[in-house]
Amino acid sequence: MKRFFTALVFLFLAPLLFSMDWPSPAAQMLRNFGLNEDGMPYLGISFASAGPLTAADDGELLYQRRDSDTASRLPSPLGSWMALDHGDGIISIYSRLDDSSFVQASNPGHLEKGDIVGESGISGWSSQGGFFFQLYDRKERRWINPAMIIPVEDYRLPLIHSVRLMDSDGRFFDPYLLERLPQGRYSVIVNANDTMRSPFEVPLAPFRIICTINGSEAGVLNFENYSARNGALVVYRNGLIPARQVYAHFPAFEVADLWFTRGQTSMEIIAQDITGNSRRLFYRFLVE
Repeated sequence: MKRFFTALVFLFLAPLLFSMDWPSPAAQMLRNFGLNEDGMPYLGISFASAGPLTAADDGELLYQRRDSDTASRLPSPLGSWMALDHGDGIISIYSRLDDSSFVQASNPGHLEKGDIVGESGISGWSSQGGFFFQLYDRKERRWINPAMIIPVEDYRLPLIHSVRLMDSDGRFFDPYLLERLPQGRYSVIVNANDTMRSPFEVPLAPFRIICTINGSEAGVLNFENYSARNGALVVYRNGLIPARQVYAHFPAFEVADLWFTRGQTSMEIIAQDITGNSRRLFYRFLVE
């Protein structure tokens, strides 16, 4: 089922794959798509940057808002922002811009790939200079991981900081220290992150976390896209799962919810980044 779902995503995004550019190619990522931020997923990418930002691809100017606009008395967490429509329902959003810098347009107009859309700034619910970038699919009502469409360089392996098993009573077990585990249902909680260039950079979310039991996939958490269903945000993990459940154990992720049966058990946790680098941990214990 997971391969079928991934194939559908690939076919849908194939015309867009690697056709876009980052608004500021040299900017450093501070937070990326899928990161666990206080129990909820991060739905875009924040960059530390100064200077102009450019359109990721050709598009129609769909909307723009300045932080100083008085049409609404409610402040926007995005600050000064704008959205471009690239067709087929795909929208790119550029936010937390300098309030006075972005493109002037009294009516929606066309922007070419590489045209300046504004400058990095400090606006919205942020006290740090930079910008926030998102991709949204209006047809499917889902946020898309921009790294699936815009190529990145990443030569470092992800890190796996901890793996824990949580039983139905909320008790935690460290599989590294386990010799025996009572039979029953357990959630697999994994704290993993990715660093692109240096272990001293800010931690980023990996692209995929896989849990295998006795050589078979038991849980696959994908950071590809997140959807809104019936007013709630859902994540794909062997099916659609509420984001609040997957992200409940900040800063870790619930990768699987499964039943351990009696017998010798092997468990492997694999964390992968967007370029395919992977880190693996292997455990063996007796379920009784």
